[in-house]
Amino acid sequence: MDAKSAHAPLSSDGVSKFRSPAQFLRDLAPEAVADLVGVAADVALIVENGIIKDVALGRASLVDEGYGEIWPGMAWVDTVTIESRPKIEDLLNQTPDRPAWRQVNHASKSAMDIPIKYAAIKIDDGARFIVIGRDESGMAVLQQRLVDAHQDLERDYARMRRAEGRYRLLFDSSSEAIMIVNSSNGLIEQTNAAGERIAGSKTTELAGTPLIDLFDPASFSRIEDFVTSTLSGDKTNLSDVPLRRGGSVDLSASAFREDQNTQLVLRLSDSGAIANDNGERHSLMAVLDGLPDGLVLADADQRIVSVNGTFADQVQLPSKQHARGAHLQSFLGRSTTDLNVLFSALKKHGVMRNFATVARDRFGVEDKVEVSAVAAPSPDGVIYAFAIRGVSRRIAPNPGLAEQLPNSSTDFTELVGRVPLKDIVKESTMLIERLCIEAALNISDNNRASAAEMLGLSRQGLYSKLKRGGIDTGS
Repeated sequence: MDAKSAHAPLSSDGVSKFRSPAQFLRDLAPEAVADLVGVAADVALIVENGIIKDVALGRASLVDEGYGEIWPGMAWVDTVTIESRPKIEDLLNQTPDRPAWRQVNHASKSAMDIPIKYAAIKIDDGARFIVIGRDESGMAVLQQRLVDAHQDLERDYARMRRAEGRYRLLFDSSSEAIMIVNSSNGLIEQTNAAGERIAGSKTTELAGTPLIDLFDPASFSRIEDFVTSTLSGDKTNLSDVPLRRGGSVDLSASAFREDQNTQLVLRLSDSGAIANDNGERHSLMAVLDGLPDGLVLADADQRIVSVNGTFADQVQLPSKQHARGAHLQSFLGRSTTDLNVLFSALKKHGVMRNFATVARDRFGVEDKVEVSAVAAPSPDGVIYAFAIRGVSRRIAPNPGLAEQLPNSSTDFTELVGRVPLKDIVKESTMLIERLCIEAALNISDNNRASAAEMLGLSRQGLYSKLKRGGIDTGS
């Protein structure tokens, strides 16, 4: 036997076949052939003239579909979905020496069709075929999972792009100078437009440069201690740090982890140093921190931009930085109405004096205060400044109320016998109600909707009490 005949013969499509099927398979009994075909395939059909004569199923899931009882006697083409019918015709009309595989879909009891990959082998000169099929449901499930995973990736990618866009917008539009610094090598990785202005360099020039190069060499040790404290988790700030290009800044920082590295978010703000007549420099913030009144700067969205130390003490904050970015309503006002009245007056008149309201610390404890405020232009739009003074120890009862109400229980008792009790109670209630409504209208600048919200009344309820009490609001 030569080397060529030692190998199994190849079909025209390159598939290896048995060398001597007539020698070894000619005596196979029909039962053995049936067992062989049934074991080798998930679906085995005997088809004659296009009609299924017999069925063997090698999977329980196919048996559960009832194909073994339904298909015998049916045209093979009628067992598949409409788009698969041309494939069945191709299988029955292909040349005997080149059987090919075709995938078709069968309807099932579930919503998903069952894909079967068939090959039809002609077994005599007539129109009889042995058809073997492989269940491709597992592959279809894997393909569907792949498609679902791809769709999930696309959605995640789209969300990441949107989040990155929002981050860049907020980062670049922030009026506060921000720099992202790699703590392992001390290099600036990213900065915003405000950081450019303070550093005096473009973003492209700052990226990759050492942070320490921005500052005066005399401050290097202070900055190193500041960074070390931040990385250790301490809440630290550094004031009046001189820049190499002139001027000085205040520093605050926080650390975060990214790609197994620790990064720093560094915030820089002008120290606001001013010179006196003797040429000595004093930090403006140091002066403001020493004032007995709390000072707050807020933007048009009522977000806190900066505070002094007194305000941090008033609302029990560990440091001034904890207030930055918080909503003013978190600390000031009985309700949203107070702030609405304040900001409305500032937008209309530019100034507000001695507005009575409450300050609320981070534990929810309220204290009576007077607020004076002013609106002033800034490079980033209008900025609102508030001076907050605690008055809980000196606020006296409303003089008008003292004049109109009895001064003691003796005054009430003198009415007994002359006026029925129900009339005393009724008149006192109406007097108190009238005074409260007038006070609310006065606080809200005669805004009835705001006054109703302060008093916990509906607008219609307030109108009814105004009419009943004969109160003239001048509107």
